[in-house]
Amino acid sequence: MLDILHNYGVMLLVGQYPNGPLGGLALTLLLAIASLLLSFPLAVLIGVARTSSLAPVRNLATGYTFLVRSIPLVLLIFWAYFVVPLVTGVNISGTVTMIVALVVYEGAFLGEVVRAGINAVPTGQVEASRAIGLSYAQTLRKVVLPQALFNMLPSILNQFILITKNTSLAYLIGTQEVTFAAYQVNNQLLTQPFQVYLLLAGFYFVLCFSLSRLAKWLEGAVARKRSGVRSAAGSGSDGQPVLVGQRK
Repeated sequence: MLDILHNYGVMLLVGQYPNGPLGGLALTLLLAIASLLLSFPLAVLIGVARTSSLAPVRNLATGYTFLVRSIPLVLLIFWAYFVVPLVTGVNISGTVTMIVALVVYEGAFLGEVVRAGINAVPTGQVEASRAIGLSYAQTLRKVVLPQALFNMLPSILNQFILITKNTSLAYLIGTQEVTFAAYQVNNQLLTQPFQVYLLLAGFYFVLCFSLSRLAKWLEGAVARKRSGVRSAAGSGSDGQPVLVGQRK
């Protein structure tokens, strides 16, 4: 495996760059980051809609969530690959196709994360915000979403790990991310498929394990922050406990 890494390591890391298109592990990370950033606004809309008091809005968001979550990602990739050029009249690259599919797919999953974060905000804080004259939109923007998004950081990072692994399906449409690069290396060597794909597994393991440790650290940081806020809010100036934002 060391010989494979020595001879084809650059190809696995960055593809043909700088003499050709970017690929390999660098493109895998680019796909994952772009998909997360572009799907996040959609996820916030879906999450807010899922908690809306307006039944049509809530039902529409619920239908989208359940529909997308019930479809395999590979089907969304194929649909994006064939449908997007048909609708736009423009041939798009495999990279763009994969990002479109991942945004649609992750919007549904991240939307559930956002919904859970919103529901975790104490009801009393929402009622207090409305009582002092804040509108529904102001309450969401200034009170609910800042707390919800902070509490969701570990879950968002865990979802990023899943996105990173899902980018491996991009090789089906010829996108030259790290799985496709490993496939090309294997085609050149022919006699060492076990070593090539074991090396590929090692790339994914190091990347995803590092991200999972970061998610664990973030989870602890969020828990400590929330514990500190509860401790500060749990005592008044006279040292006696007070109730702040308690759920009914």
